Amino acid sequence: MPAVHRLLLEDALQDSPQTRSLLSVFEEDAGTLTDYTNQLLQSLQRVFGAQNEMSLATQQLSKQLLEYEKQNFALGKGDEEVISTLQDFSEVVDELNTLHTELANQLADRMVFPMIQFREKDLTEISTLKDIFAIASSEHDASMAKYSRLPKRRENEKLKTEVVGEVAYSRRKQHQASMQYYCALNALQYRKRVAMLQPMLGYTQAQVNFFKKGMDMASKKMESFLSSVTSMNQSIQSQLDSEAEAMRQAQRELLSVEDSIYMPDQDASNPLINRNLIQKAGYLNIRSKTGLVTTSWDRLYFFTQGGNLMCQPRGAVAGGMVLDLDNSSVMAVDCEDRRYCFQITSPDGKTHVSFDWISDWSSGLQSGRCITLQAESKKEYEEWICSLNNISRQIYLTDNPEAVAIRLNQTAIQAVTPITSFEKRHDTCAERVKPVAVEPSGVAPQDTPDSLEMITPGTPIQFDIMMPASEFLDQNRAGGGRRTNPFGESEDDCAAQSEDSLLHQMFVVRFLGSMAVRSHRSKEVIYEAMRQVLAARAIHNIFRTAESHLVVTSKSLQLIDPQTQVPRISFQLRDVVQFAAHQENRRLMGFVVEGPEISEEVEPSLSTYVFESNTEGEKICYTISLGKELIEAEKDPEALALLMKSMPLTSDGKFLVLESETVGAVQNGAEEGLESEA
Repeated sequence: MPAVHRLLLEDALQDSPQTRSLLSVFEEDAGTLTDYTNQLLQSLQRVFGAQNEMSLATQQLSKQLLEYEKQNFALGKGDEEVISTLQDFSEVVDELNTLHTELANQLADRMVFPMIQFREKDLTEISTLKDIFAIASSEHDASMAKYSRLPKRRENEKLKTEVVGEVAYSRRKQHQASMQYYCALNALQYRKRVAMLQPMLGYTQAQVNFFKKGMDMASKKMESFLSSVTSMNQSIQSQLDSEAEAMRQAQRELLSVEDSIYMPDQDASNPLINRNLIQKAGYLNIRSKTGLVTTSWDRLYFFTQGGNLMCQPRGAVAGGMVLDLDNSSVMAVDCEDRRYCFQITSPDGKTHVSFDWISDWSSGLQSGRCITLQAESKKEYEEWICSLNNISRQIYLTDNPEAVAIRLNQTAIQAVTPITSFEKRHDTCAERVKPVAVEPSGVAPQDTPDSLEMITPGTPIQFDIMMPASEFLDQNRAGGGRRTNPFGESEDDCAAQSEDSLLHQMFVVRFLGSMAVRSHRSKEVIYEAMRQVLAARAIHNIFRTAESHLVVTSKSLQLIDPQTQVPRISFQLRDVVQFAAHQENRRLMGFVVEGPEISEEVEPSLSTYVFESNTEGEKICYTISLGKELIEAEKDPEALALLMKSMPLTSDGKFLVLESETVGAVQNGAEEGLESEA
């Protein structure tokens, strides 16, 4: 070890400039040592802090590993093998935590504490002795200055003695302070070497002790445990690699298709439509009113569940019920110049809202009883209409709903031949095929003897009433020419008939269809005709109908155009041999009309007419029944008098059956009533 520099104590009393110069070198060395000691102590404390944090971290890690078993994962609880392995790791981490805690304590005792002790004891002592030496030197210099100012001519022995004593005292004090200061500086040259080596010695010994205990803990049992965990990890990694490769292959296959699949309406001319669906899901645009005349469209995810239409926005955990589809009607509509729009109408006149986010647009639905939706393609548009119609028939309640839907649609397509001309109503089809009746319960109809007796299979259906060409002649031509009534009645006759009639009631209706029937003995023939007409409209997507006024008097039934007030068709009330309202859809009604007899050998023809009313069909049936009673009562004056006494009369002497539907109400509902809700 090299020699240590020293300050000579013999030179302390003389206090020469050479001694002071050498002293300044020692003081500079002490100052440098103080700065380095502070920096080293910060590094040592950082090492201790890291080790102490390591101990706390391993303790927290051990607790966190045990919390894995308690986690409620959305995809199910964790793998039992993983849970048991993590519990074993928790025990290992606890043992390591014990070692880390012991290491942190050893670092505090053997590394940090000696350095703090060196700084607080030795370096602080040097600083204190330096201050004492400086004060003593200042006092000595002051006493020497006072001694040097003693007068030579007038000597004062007493004053001289005092000054000499003061100089001797200050010089002794300076001598003692300087010697203590020199001794401390000399000793510091040895102490700094010990102070630098001792912390590192303690650090190394603590680490060696930590590693020795760690090696003792890493026994054969630990090695076998780690090898088993490594094998499990490798197995999981191999599964991940194979799954990743499969996903990459699937990605390549899915991306290798044509770009046409990304187009919303890729095959609008000839889409492949599945009309036998009883479940459907996908995104649709729904219309809602945002003001008196403004509307908005929202894109939401809709799906069917049983007999309900559900809606679920993005981010929602579950969907909410929007509409009960049982016995509801689905129709294609023209809406705001948008393509592929259709409308769903609830039979009970209500929509069912389950969530607040549905309530935001539910208030804007049409009278709360129907919703308007838009599909993104023709294929989706057709399939949504077909699937909703299948669900509304309650096919999903049968044992084999798919087979029922296939059989129902196949027979309906074969059976229904739409005819739009009134004159072709009695034409027959070249091929006789079995008709389809849409049962309210959704069960596919079967040709029982009763149904075959009521309606001949393959009977054509008329979907509208075409006015004769004479109705379109100019009514305002010069000369005041009179309009010709297509039914052979003059205007005067009609007016007189209306004025003389004891009953005159008007209803707003929509003509759905008519067809020839074979019997009128029961109301079942009307129900069967209703089912076949509605099935034909659903299959051929014929939903647009025009409103008309059905006027019931005590002598006739007239269907009048509300715009021109021209009768479209008229029947004598005595020819109406059967009438009924639908048992479930109260707005549907129909009646059977008997045609004129051609000869005694040929039976008169029978035709059923089906209508949808803005009011309940029972009201129309009641009015027809009252009209037929009036016809019978007119034959017996006494019976007519009793009937007139039992019924209230209007101011003009006619029967007051129910409140008439005003023209204003009709005009207000014309915009929303252009589409049939059957």
